Amino acid sequence: MSIPRLSTFLVVLLPTFWTAAVSVRSSTLLLARSHSLLSPNTGAPLTVWAASLTAQSAADVTRVATLTAAKAKTKSKGRSFVPIAPGRQILSIPNYVARARLGTSPQTLLVAIDPSNDAAWIPCSACVGCAPKSSPSFAPTDSSTYRPVRCGSPQCAQVPGAASCPGGAGASCAFNLSYGSSTFQAVLGQDVLALEGAGAASSYTFGCLRVVTGRSVPPQGLLGFGRGPLSFLSQTKDTYGLVFSYCLPSYKSSNFSGTLRLGPAGQPKRIKTTPLLYNPHRPTLYYVDMVGIHVGGRAVAVPASALASFDPATGTGGTIVDAGTMFTRLSPPVYAAVRDAFRRKARAPVSAPLGGFDTCYNVTGLRVPSVTFAFAGGAGAAVTLPEENVMIHSSSGGVTCLAMASGSSEGVNAGLNVLASMQQQNHRVLFDVANGRVGFSRELCTA
Repeated sequence: MSIPRLSTFLVVLLPTFWTAAVSVRSSTLLLARSHSLLSPNTGAPLTVWAASLTAQSAADVTRVATLTAAKAKTKSKGRSFVPIAPGRQILSIPNYVARARLGTSPQTLLVAIDPSNDAAWIPCSACVGCAPKSSPSFAPTDSSTYRPVRCGSPQCAQVPGAASCPGGAGASCAFNLSYGSSTFQAVLGQDVLALEGAGAASSYTFGCLRVVTGRSVPPQGLLGFGRGPLSFLSQTKDTYGLVFSYCLPSYKSSNFSGTLRLGPAGQPKRIKTTPLLYNPHRPTLYYVDMVGIHVGGRAVAVPASALASFDPATGTGGTIVDAGTMFTRLSPPVYAAVRDAFRRKARAPVSAPLGGFDTCYNVTGLRVPSVTFAFAGGAGAAVTLPEENVMIHSSSGGVTCLAMASGSSEGVNAGLNVLASMQQQNHRVLFDVANGRVGFSRELCTA
């Protein structure tokens, strides 16, 4: 699907600075899945499908490693709805995307939305290693409101990692970062940013990409919705009150039906919530306390230490909610217990591993046991996944697999559990940083 060269870009959550503080309001953006994973209905050969799963699984592993390296005039009140093109047919990336406008006159881009990152990065003209020239990028010289951020400014001191200021105070603030298997160099700038259907931030701070190595960086940019000072959440806190939620449509959907809601108004009244935890070693990420897992209605015997919260001394372990990882990854002892319980309940012969998944079936009429994640916060703080959030299917060969995998068995990721986007599909996931809670409620947003 071609993207018109208007003035909008798809957002990965990023820090935005709003000029006039107004009463907290809400906006709703429609999201679309940006994903190259083959649809099970395309009739692709099983070997091709397996290869696409293997590639996505490898990308998930790389992403999790990157996450754990992380350090730490407006429109009238009410909701707005923003149409989004199907991401997997546009950008071939595992993120969900939204449309936004950057600069004056505005330049349109499709940006990835990433709750596990802080900053925004936008490919700028003359970037070396960015997406092909046919892909939209931002031209700072064409915007009358673009301003470079100088070394010595408060924003320069807030960039992830360390700023590079070889020219001293007054020079352009530069920084280097890794994302997935990619690395990039960027200079910090500010301009008017507006998500389609939402208000505009007149001095939004973002990284202008100059050099990119690798293919993990979203081709039209990313907005970080993490908890750092340069995230969209932080830059718009006077407008949206440190609250947002999303409903992710199925990765197989080709419609514009997902939604991102900004601000406390319009959030679900009846929602199961659990305390939001703060890990000082990885302050960007959204940690929750997962206290148990049930398969087929019965509790899985998991060592208490394997589900424990992160280690306060090192920051390792714990459970995070992440929309940029495709398939949930559980620490090895947790995954082994869940997998074994699932196999016992399924009561069907397990076929050969496929595409990084080790619990696959090639039978008709498989009885898929339910999977429930239980969180701290009382008996009601649990999410039971429907079958489409548990299994990934292929029409080629009739193979279906448990859409979860084991995490790393060593290093800083050994104890980390990542609740990923496939398991969140068709749920409203609330991030209420202001009140220290994360919520889940069933919501069908796939059309």
